[in-house]
Amino acid sequence: MQENNSKILRVISSTPGMSTSWRSLQQPLVRAAAKYRPHGHIHGTLRTFATVAPIDSDLKPSNYGQPLFQSHPHLLRPHELTPGIPVEEYERRRKELMDNLPSNSVVVSVAAPIKYMSGNIFYKFRQASDFWYLTGFQEPDAAVILEKTSTSRGYRMTLFSSGKDSDKEKWEGARTSFHDALSIFKADDAMSIQDFPSKLRSLASLHSNIYIDVPNSSSKRSPRTAKSLLRYLSPPVRPRTDYESVVESLSSGRRHPLAPLVAKLRAFKSELEQQAMRAAADISGRAHAKTMRFTRPGISESAIAAHFEYLCSLAGSQRLAYVPVVASGPNALIIHYTSNNQMIQDGEMILLDAGCEYNGYASDITRTYPASGAFTEPQKDLYTAVLNAQKALIHHCTESAKLNLHDLHRKSCDLLRRELNQIGFKLHTGDLERVLYPHFLSHPIGIDLHESAHLDRAEHLKAGMVITVEPGIYVPPAPQFPKHFHNMGIRIEDEVLVGKEHPVVLSVAAPKEIVDVEGTCQGQLGLEPF
Repeated sequence: MQENNSKILRVISSTPGMSTSWRSLQQPLVRAAAKYRPHGHIHGTLRTFATVAPIDSDLKPSNYGQPLFQSHPHLLRPHELTPGIPVEEYERRRKELMDNLPSNSVVVSVAAPIKYMSGNIFYKFRQASDFWYLTGFQEPDAAVILEKTSTSRGYRMTLFSSGKDSDKEKWEGARTSFHDALSIFKADDAMSIQDFPSKLRSLASLHSNIYIDVPNSSSKRSPRTAKSLLRYLSPPVRPRTDYESVVESLSSGRRHPLAPLVAKLRAFKSELEQQAMRAAADISGRAHAKTMRFTRPGISESAIAAHFEYLCSLAGSQRLAYVPVVASGPNALIIHYTSNNQMIQDGEMILLDAGCEYNGYASDITRTYPASGAFTEPQKDLYTAVLNAQKALIHHCTESAKLNLHDLHRKSCDLLRRELNQIGFKLHTGDLERVLYPHFLSHPIGIDLHESAHLDRAEHLKAGMVITVEPGIYVPPAPQFPKHFHNMGIRIEDEVLVGKEHPVVLSVAAPKEIVDVEGTCQGQLGLEPF
């Protein structure tokens, strides 16, 4: 596979008219080539090991409730608690959180519950984002309590979990022992989740400030109460009356929301987080490129979605970050079109909004490309209008620009209006914002796809933030718009790391210049569908 990647680079370098931005991919592709190697007779690529380790039958089955270096040396390095993130980073996050709290404070964070599709058929488990950010612990039925102290560490950590249970592990796999919770996750104390309510009750009476979020408290659709937390944690075999005192303490004036405080920490990505997000974007970007090559008239939107997900999974992604949008032709006028159940026709464009989640971090990329491999002239004109605006907006994603998300959105409207007027649109008041471009330009991204629940869009962008930049134009078949643009929907979305003076596009692996998009679709760059 390394030889094939070398061939790709030679083709890119020698192709006439190939854009500078696509040539800039050469170094990422070299790094990508080093991550892949042949495996047996499988046609495709497999992610290589983080460390070269001999196959050890003693590693199976694992003795832990999540991948650790001790059980999965092909996924983690010796110093990492989760892939790419060492235990010291989790320690730094907790300390920074606790240092910002007043004395006599306690933080409580709970793991996500297992969610069910129907009956006892469960979905693949995904940990609660804030809990994972603070602990790296990936099991359900868990919680953590951090008590602010005057020690050099600044806090005392108690981790609650299921612990070892041989009967359950026969069905569900290993869980981390309390001993390993102490030694590996650096807890001061490890206790059974069954003891969590009583421990919380005792601490609630001793602390003036209790920072806690009930499950899904950030959701605006279903308001939660303190009793929601107890319904989530209360074992059905114990009487509900055992928890009434805890309910009362959590409902008192001493209770404060935790999520806004953690959100302030999560807004700024460390260097290791930036690397993780670049890796997620690289996987998604390459999947976008290969899916362009895979697409042809006569196949279904669902086949394109399946191909993209397959490529991401093959590269090591744990899941997609969201339900992909594969909108062909007029379906692209539906902003969140996820039915993905119609056939691709010749002459249509495909709007593919898709990204993977990799080692806990989401990616979010949108590309629009021609199903037949070449844009028509009207398609090229409208695409160029959106692309010009998008590239100009990315240039402003710096701390020195002193802009906020509202400022960027207003600029996007001005730029798109100017670009559309140049290609024959005669826009009236409201045509752009209410019809052609009805969505907001940007949102923060990180562990969650949309990390905007507690973000103030009026705050200036700062170095270390990661946001999306995604202008789009969606032209309905209305008489006030040029007919040759009717039923076209184009969105171009990148992930951008805000810098002091210069932005960094994390999603650079996904082609977006017209010459690169058409070259990828037609196989001129050496890329193949798999």
